[in-house]
Amino acid sequence: MLDNFLISVAAMAAVLGIMILVHEFGHFAVAKLLGVRVEQFAIGFGKRLVGFRKGGTDYRINLLPLGGYVKMAGENPMDSHTGDPGEFTAHPRWHRFLIAIAGPSMNILLAIVLVTGVCMVHYAHPTYSDQPAVVGYVILNSPAAKAGVQQGDRIVSIGGTQTPVWDDVIAQIGVNAGQDLRLVVQRGNEFLDKIITPIPEGPEEAGYAGWVPNRAIVVGGTEPGPAAQAGMRSGDIVSAIDGKPLASVEALMDYIDQSKATPVTLTIQREGQTFDMSVTPVATDINGQTHYRLHFFHADPVRISHLPFPKALARSLEANKRYSKLILELVQKLVERPAAIKQFAGPIGIGVIAGQAAREPGWTPLLELTALISLNLGIINLLPIPILDGGLILLLFVEAVIRRDISRSIKERIYQAAFVFLLLVGVIVIYNDLSRYVPGLSNHLP
Repeated sequence: MLDNFLISVAAMAAVLGIMILVHEFGHFAVAKLLGVRVEQFAIGFGKRLVGFRKGGTDYRINLLPLGGYVKMAGENPMDSHTGDPGEFTAHPRWHRFLIAIAGPSMNILLAIVLVTGVCMVHYAHPTYSDQPAVVGYVILNSPAAKAGVQQGDRIVSIGGTQTPVWDDVIAQIGVNAGQDLRLVVQRGNEFLDKIITPIPEGPEEAGYAGWVPNRAIVVGGTEPGPAAQAGMRSGDIVSAIDGKPLASVEALMDYIDQSKATPVTLTIQREGQTFDMSVTPVATDINGQTHYRLHFFHADPVRISHLPFPKALARSLEANKRYSKLILELVQKLVERPAAIKQFAGPIGIGVIAGQAAREPGWTPLLELTALISLNLGIINLLPIPILDGGLILLLFVEAVIRRDISRSIKERIYQAAFVFLLLVGVIVIYNDLSRYVPGLSNHLP
């Protein structure tokens, strides 16, 4: 337990540290290039722990490592300004725009670079994730079943996304919990319009549809029981049961539950050969309920690619475009339905997820997570909320339109309101993290 906690803390510190450093370096580099005097380049907040001074800038690491900042001369609109040409506000608006947008741009660039590198070195993903969204199984009484979706249907449109792959479908379902979502499925030669309403599931209350992808049933291993006794091996592919083709392990489990202890015949593919295997399911207690099982482990087929740079870059741009649309859709849902904030993670949530990624084999899971969070940070910072970079850009745009500076008193009120808003959002996000990840705490929180 302590080891997992320490790994999570270290992973979170590494992920957030890299993103903050890259973000602030963007502001710093452009400010220096344009002749703005940078007084501090800081990682963390609060009391200065260590650092050095060079070129008029104090490079420092502060006590609280949850963020960072670049302090430029005359940056605060509430400060008095001397007219020094090195001050931020003494520079033309297009200079200030470039400085403001540089931080988020660096985060987005980092996401593109990291995903490109992962695709070049070790791009591992389930084989179904980038394949046409053909339904392998529909769970009884699920939203998909109530919408009339059937096994074998191909999803050709969902939420406005045309010809989606499974990654697109999973993303659309995840951000639309409790919302009607239009989809079109192809069944044979027919195209059918459906409305599905995903239900909230899990502590994040992400959307759940109740369908699973069409994918091969690959045996990852066996434990003592019918499958091992019948000679099943790791790597076998179960393609049919009693002559009926199978498109998902969930369909196999449902068939076995209905068969109970009646022997079934599995069609097995092994090393280019196909043969039948007779197996008798046994009753198994699962969470206080009796189910019938064969006692083998299923392993989703994984494809590992090593793409050349042009293809890796193209894959990275496509993935980041998809995730960007998803982030913006989440923000839109938050405006329309404030309860959607439960799908956002705070520092505790990031630590848990980062720890899980760090414990997985290899570096790629942690790099992929860093890319995703960096993209989130870049896009969120571009939102037109004062205090954020996007808010500064918005105010610069307004001033350019009215051709004069907004008064200091109005800016002060705007920044105060924005500060209170962001503080409330931060409190809610941390509250959600605590209720999710601290055992039993949700029973004591109001």
